[in-house]
Amino acid sequence: MAVIVDTSVLIDLLGGTRYLILDRALAEGTLVLPPLVIAEVLSGETTPSEREILGDLLQDYSLHATPLAHWFDLGALRRTLRTKGLNVTLPDAHVAQCALDLDATLLTRDDIFLHIARHTPLRLG
Repeated sequence: MAVIVDTSVLIDLLGGTRYLILDRALAEGTLVLPPLVIAEVLSGETTPSEREILGDLLQDYSLHATPLAHWFDLGALRRTLRTKGLNVTLPDAHVAQCALDLDATLLTRDDIFLHIARHTPLRLG
């Protein structure tokens, strides 16, 4: 089963923090990275060694494909969540939609995903 990571966990990974589920996904090759997570990390203050680790990850693990249907589904997700009183940023909705697209587990430290999971079939690890 695929594992999606959000920006908070990817930053932890670059900093050396270990998660059992992430170690397993790395070993099994089931880690999938949302494209906007990569952009968020690269737009932050990264060191050369962090960029090297990120480059290695991008060589070894999949980026989530984002065909037009993904973006339509993402828009519908944000609209549905908004009707339930939950305003979700585009990057957070993208990460959630990537996990939903793949029926994957999302590994995160961000509480917004707990709220999203209450209204969707999103699975958190």
